[in-house]
Amino acid sequence: MKKELLFILFCGIFLLTSCKSNYPVAQQSGKEDMAYLLFVGPKSIYGNGSKLVQVEVDGTTFDAKVVKPKTSNRKGTQYGVATGRRNVTVKFNGETVYSKQLFLSSQETKIITLP
Repeated sequence: MKKELLFILFCGIFLLTSCKSNYPVAQQSGKEDMAYLLFVGPKSIYGNGSKLVQVEVDGTTFDAKVVKPKTSNRKGTQYGVATGRRNVTVKFNGETVYSKQLFLSSQETKIITLP
């Protein structure tokens, strides 16, 4: 009885250890030619992502969420824009709070800190 139980246990361990547990990961090549913008500002002014700012990048306008600085790396919404030299203007309640010409390279995340 003990020999049969030991044999079954040995076979079970052998089968479990002989299985391949890691598979090769597919490699990415040719990443998209995009840059990303992330907007960071104080919660007291911009809320917790509930208030939106109007962003204009070279004449194209869109609304964006503003996150507080502590959560920007984990929960921030990134907005994709074309690479190169871009004029970025951010307005909140009709007032310009940020206006600058930026150079954005491929796969770069530019953190824009709002006052």
